Amino acid sequence: MSAADATPASTVELRPDAAWKALRVTTWCLFALIFLAAFEALAVTTVMPTVSDALDGADLYAFAFAGTLAAGVVGMVVSGGWADRRGPRGPLATAVGLFATGLLLAGLAPTMELFVAGRLVQGLGAGGITVAVYVVVARAYPPLLHPRVFAGFSAAWVVPSLVGPPLAGAVAQHVGWRWVFLGVAGIVVPVALVVLAHVARLGPPDEPAAASGGRRIAWACLAAVAVLGLNLAGQASTPWDLVLAAAATVVVLVALRPLLPPGALRAARGLPSVVSGRALLAGAFFGAEVYLPYLLTRRYDFSPTLAGITLTAAAITWASASWVQGRLVGRLSDRDAVRIGTVLVAVGVGSSCVVAAAHAPAALLVVTWACSGAGMGLSYARQTVLVLGYSQPGTQGTNSSSLTIADSTGAAWSLAVTGLVFNAATGLDGPFVATLAFTTLLAVGAALVAPRVASRTRQPATEASTART
Repeated sequence: MSAADATPASTVELRPDAAWKALRVTTWCLFALIFLAAFEALAVTTVMPTVSDALDGADLYAFAFAGTLAAGVVGMVVSGGWADRRGPRGPLATAVGLFATGLLLAGLAPTMELFVAGRLVQGLGAGGITVAVYVVVARAYPPLLHPRVFAGFSAAWVVPSLVGPPLAGAVAQHVGWRWVFLGVAGIVVPVALVVLAHVARLGPPDEPAAASGGRRIAWACLAAVAVLGLNLAGQASTPWDLVLAAAATVVVLVALRPLLPPGALRAARGLPSVVSGRALLAGAFFGAEVYLPYLLTRRYDFSPTLAGITLTAAAITWASASWVQGRLVGRLSDRDAVRIGTVLVAVGVGSSCVVAAAHAPAALLVVTWACSGAGMGLSYARQTVLVLGYSQPGTQGTNSSSLTIADSTGAAWSLAVTGLVFNAATGLDGPFVATLAFTTLLAVGAALVAPRVASRTRQPATEASTART
């Protein structure tokens, strides 16, 4: 059988280069799915003010964002368990269908309430797509190709961060905001059909996971409600918000415990530390990122466009570092990539805090945040690789959903807490310094957990494959 005739089910038997060529169409379509999901997530930020004005929905403005994030948690759990029992094709098809349906509902919505309903359906689909795609990668690609694939996924996020907001603004201005949603819906379906045709033979694993009933879904729904409560608490400014945030944090931890690998909440060695480290890293980076443009416009008198350069620089270094780690398979271990990456994020966020406190030149802030982006590029892809490497065929969906849940809840929790911290601090620089100091603590926590991602008793499949070559 030639490489060109190989199917995803048989490519694990090919050499990495031959498998990469055999999976070229599948790879590009997977990248396209990630690209479209990323474009929509970033583009909606640009058009939401227009949507709110058109549908008279200022009261539901924040819910349109937070609700999508919360619904994604449920989608991740459902998709992960389904993929472990039946294979990734069914959950991927359903997730894409929900994503497209949500886009259509949002694009055609006559009221803000229906628009938010569409965003909830879209969130369910987006969460399910991410987990199902991870399972496709685990099942169809040799372990040595995983870092390269996830490097491509990083690029699929970076390009929309550069072109998504201005393109969405242009579409909203010249064609209408509805086409930001309807246009993506019209593209994502044919792309998904190509992917589904190429993964048709990825059926149930040899040892399918046992059905978990509705228990995990119920815990996921509770976690979603708590995440939503955290977001809403972080946007208000009364003393009771601290109590609400603390209560929501407790509920999140209780709900997450059965959704994450045993020992994740105490950062046990191996897979649990990979997942807990992801939550800390997401909280550190995304919790700090949202305040940097605000800092540049408020304290340095930057225009909004110029302030965006800070985020663009980090996006470029993220993609570049991710590309580098994808080319260093066999020379840079997963553990070392995560250790170096988390340290770079801690240095970058901490240095940004120092720059804000000292009111140093803004150019330094661009440099420090670019350092954080490079750290994310090194560590994020390899954390995903480690999760797949630690996962048996019947647990890849569940473990992938655990990682993405930790990612989402870590970021949501951090955004809620930083909102409270920002509102509580005083002075011109105080709110920015306080929020960056808090996210620095999270980044240091991620760096301290990073050495524990290596298990003493089990070697991830990626590093085991490297050792044999």
